[in-house]
Amino acid sequence: MRTDPAVLLSRTLLKRHTVLPGFDLALGFALLYLGLIVLLPLSAVFLKTFTLSWASFWDTVSSPRVVASYQLTFGASLAAALINAVFGLLVAWVLVRYHFPFKRVVDALVDLPFALPTAVAGIALTALYAENGWIGSWLPFKVAFTPTGVFVALTFIGLPFVVRTVQPVLEDLQKELEEAAATLGASRGQTFRLVILPTLTPALLTGFALAFARALGEYGSVIFIAGNMPMVSEITPLLIITKLEQYDYAGATAIAVVMLTIAFVLLLGINMIQAWARQRQGR
Repeated sequence: MRTDPAVLLSRTLLKRHTVLPGFDLALGFALLYLGLIVLLPLSAVFLKTFTLSWASFWDTVSSPRVVASYQLTFGASLAAALINAVFGLLVAWVLVRYHFPFKRVVDALVDLPFALPTAVAGIALTALYAENGWIGSWLPFKVAFTPTGVFVALTFIGLPFVVRTVQPVLEDLQKELEEAAATLGASRGQTFRLVILPTLTPALLTGFALAFARALGEYGSVIFIAGNMPMVSEITPLLIITKLEQYDYAGATAIAVVMLTIAFVLLLGINMIQAWARQRQGR
């Protein structure tokens, strides 16, 4: 079977002008890096967990205190990611579509949770939302040292992921499509729902997934404002640290395995929805 000369020429040019040193070598380095950085530590977690019997494993991961921490961690992370998906889209829209004084300052403030040490963020949020804080003293309900404080901290650290994911897509969105929809008689709500939102959905889902994943593993900014009361405001990462401090390494890895498994299933579902949204948008 003969190959088209044009195809052979294109392959030769691609091999000659490729930036990286060939597909095989680049793929090998990529897999080696991922294996050392991701797969090897995760494998160690699972191997340490396998030292437990099934009864010990189940007793560890299903105790009432651990289950309560799962409920708080996943519930607060999901709620914070949903809130960030809504208001992150709003912040990105304002930054892209409007011009106002000190816009660059506001744009830089979005990245503040990235640069701020998590412990500093936790202390600052606690000082603000404590009962005698600048914000907490005006609220009719208690925020600091409650599950609500956990939600506030997770919302704070997750906002930049949504904004920075949606912002480039908004910048590339053609305004002519909105003008065409308005010309055809579409209202603002219809234009946003039928023209803008389908284009933004894949990026919005990506930002939501990133914010959710970041919130699941957050520790530093939460422990200061949570209060860390067992069965009330204790997050799962804190329980893992507690197990490690007690030299119960197998128990710590058992809880971590459950966290990894649930997080993987949830993120896989989000990625499948994201792929479906992109495929539908392509049609």
